[in-house]
Amino acid sequence: MAKPIPAIVLPPLENPQQEKEWLKEGLNEWLDREFIPEIINKKIAERAATIFVRQRLEGENDLGSLVIAIVTEMQSFDFSQSFYGEFAIANAVSDLVLDSLGIDRCCGES
Repeated sequence: MAKPIPAIVLPPLENPQQEKEWLKEGLNEWLDREFIPEIINKKIAERAATIFVRQRLEGENDLGSLVIAIVTEMQSFDFSQSFYGEFAIANAVSDLVLDSLGIDRCCGES
C-alpha cells in the first residue's frame, strides 16, 4: 500500500514583510518567465503574496491549507487580462515555497 505524503508545515513566520516581498518577486518572475511579461502579473503576485502572508499571520503554516486559501481567495480576482487562473497561481506559490525549502516537488522528498 502506498504511503501518503506527509503534510508540509512551514516554520513560524518571523518577518512578514520580507516573506511577502520574496514571494511577490518570485511569483512575478515565474509568471513573466512562464508565458510573457504582462502588467497584470504584478497585481497577481501582489494579491497572492498578500493572501499567503495574511494566512501565515493568522497562524496557518500547513502548505496544503495555504494553497487552498490562495485558490479560494483568488477566485474573486479578475484574471480576464491574464492567461493564468487561481489554480496555476496557487500551484506556483507551492512550487516556490517547496524550492526554497529544498523539497523535491515531484515526490515530496528532500
